[in-house]
Amino acid sequence: MSSHHFVKEHQEPALIIANGQACSTNLLEQFLEWSPYVIVLDGAIEKVNSLGIKYDVVLGDFDRINYTLDQLAEQPNIEIIHAPDQNKTDLEKALDFLIEKGQKSVNILWATGYRMDHTFNNICTIGKYSPKINAILFDDYSKICVLPKVFIKYYAKGQIISLFALGEVTDIETKGLLYNLSKECLKIADRSGTSNESAETGIVEIKHNSGILVLMECND
Repeated sequence: MSSHHFVKEHQEPALIIANGQACSTNLLEQFLEWSPYVIVLDGAIEKVNSLGIKYDVVLGDFDRINYTLDQLAEQPNIEIIHAPDQNKTDLEKALDFLIEKGQKSVNILWATGYRMDHTFNNICTIGKYSPKINAILFDDYSKICVLPKVFIKYYAKGQIISLFALGEVTDIETKGLLYNLSKECLKIADRSGTSNESAETGIVEIKHNSGILVLMECND
């Protein structure tokens, strides 16, 4: 399994492979095919190497893996980023690294499943970093992203669309959903917009005034 690095850097999203539950081979191959730059977090390195995935960077504090930095250094054309800061997660460190390189967007795999605390924190992380980089989480059942103030997309009828606030989101207006919102507010631990869906095949429009609004496109 390989990554084809033929797309001009920064034109296509980078790819981060985190250390949560692995996705299907089919989904992984789709992202590897079009990702010009692949970062592996250190906790996933053994699994990634066992799959024969080609990558550009391995990043982390390297405190819980069997591979040593010397062993990794023996592999050609791989940049090793030792990031020991315990005040940030490895995902945050990887996003910082990409922002410093001028990357505008990134897709993230293996960042959900297994540990729910890690999953929840990773969702919060893409919210925190949303002003600086467009980061999207993918697994076999969901696509999770932070919405801009105006979001317009074509959906097939019945696509599950859930909206969640990281904090409080005000003046939400939607069109094209089965249960539309009109100047309404969502607030974490108070009100969410889970399990809504596109009413018909066509355009869905979601607007909000302030706050971090997370969209989850889900499939059973």
